[in-house]
Amino acid sequence: MTSTIAPSQDRSDDTDLHELGYQPTLHRKLGRYASFAAGFSFVSILTTIFQLFGFGYSFAGPAFFWTWPVVLVGQLLVALCFAELAARYPISGAMYQWSRRVGGETLGWFAGWFMALAQVVTAAAAAIALQVVLPQLWSGFQLVGGDPALTSVTGATNAVVLGAALLVLTTVVNAVGVGLMARINSIGVTCELVGVVTVVLALLTAARRGPAVVADTQILRGSELGVVGGLLVSGLMAAYVMVGFDSAGELSEETHDPRRTAPRTILSALIVSGVGGALILLTALMAAPSLTDGNLSTAGLPYVMTAVLGTFWGKLLLVDVAVAISVCTLAIQTAGSRLVFSMARDGRLPFARQLSDVDPRRGTPLWPAVVLGALAVGLLVVNIGNPALFTTLSSVCIVLLYLAYLLLTAPLLLRRLRGWPASEPVPAGLFSLGRWGLPVNAVAVVYGAAMVVNLAWPRPEVYDPTGEHPWLVWSAPAVVLAVLALGAVARAAALRRSPVPEPAAAAV
Repeated sequence: MTSTIAPSQDRSDDTDLHELGYQPTLHRKLGRYASFAAGFSFVSILTTIFQLFGFGYSFAGPAFFWTWPVVLVGQLLVALCFAELAARYPISGAMYQWSRRVGGETLGWFAGWFMALAQVVTAAAAAIALQVVLPQLWSGFQLVGGDPALTSVTGATNAVVLGAALLVLTTVVNAVGVGLMARINSIGVTCELVGVVTVVLALLTAARRGPAVVADTQILRGSELGVVGGLLVSGLMAAYVMVGFDSAGELSEETHDPRRTAPRTILSALIVSGVGGALILLTALMAAPSLTDGNLSTAGLPYVMTAVLGTFWGKLLLVDVAVAISVCTLAIQTAGSRLVFSMARDGRLPFARQLSDVDPRRGTPLWPAVVLGALAVGLLVVNIGNPALFTTLSSVCIVLLYLAYLLLTAPLLLRRLRGWPASEPVPAGLFSLGRWGLPVNAVAVVYGAAMVVNLAWPRPEVYDPTGEHPWLVWSAPAVVLAVLALGAVARAAALRRSPVPEPAAAAV
């Protein structure tokens, strides 16, 4: 530790942290709603569905709706495993801390490494979503000029400018402290929840067809990918949306009663997002002026909202989407900074002393937020003018996230086969899967492995839609190999400076 503060008033929370081998340095300011908001804003269905509705629809038509409940069920199985771990190990940097305790130091380090870099890419991908919204609100936001479409060169370039500005702002908020972050995040999530309800009701009242529209497979039958191929590609939309619900675990050391709060908010963030997203998709298909004029594939959900509500009310809801995008980017950067802080605190990263430093007055790790923000901006700058920027960033970051999840659920399954959690009992009343743990965990591993393959599969439809950059088709496997190689170098450098500590068992 490089700094200390007075212990929090909640002795049980600090006692748990002490028994897990750490001194409390972060400020506990998050209640249940703020904890829920951290996970919900990371998922941010208004942000991601507005971004990717057209992508999903273009490959499978109305039938792409069915990929949503499939991914929701799969991710819920993963979330149940996470919730059980959150009750046992209430520590910042959850993916790293949980993985090292169930799978060992090496595996835990790489789970944290994959997750940290994924959050850099995810923050960049979320920030450029402003391009989908702001130029539609006011043409002055198209600072670069030209076509504002994200798939155009000018639109992709302008997306980098808007995204970089947002990342600078979120870095400043994170530097001020978790209290300001929580207030902004909670207000933003409240606005997003109101927006979701408003969108669903507005679309429902303007419905032109019934819910049976989701059985329309006309586009699927005409797809070059075939029925299965079309659904697999369109399912990437749902896979991209439903991640990050574990953020409540990343903020455990800043949450009151995290052993009970984090499991509930991990599950509630995913379930609320899943139900709300399904209703948005269904009602949008029911209210769309046309299913065949091409607008649903190109303009997506903003086109439906403007057509249904008119310019004024449609733009008002787009303002809400812009708020959702902003708090989503903030939540991603916050979760990532806590993960980096946690790994640095254990001496597991280069420049560990600086990255683990906590300002005693603000109670927040400054340098991890700055580093993540700078890396995300740098990633955007490197890709200026690339019209495939969004789909490439989206797919690559989700591959890394799903790999990080798999590096936790797979070793956890092996631990269960060896008698866990009976070998590490915890107090009654905490979340536990009981006898359902083994089957839930097993299916979660199978699902996660299948999704990694689907996400990383080198398809031009995903990675090179314009056909101008064929090398992008292999970007996911190439990035994974590069991340592994860079991680090996970074870990070796860190280990030369610090011995490997033994993780403490959960407090009983």
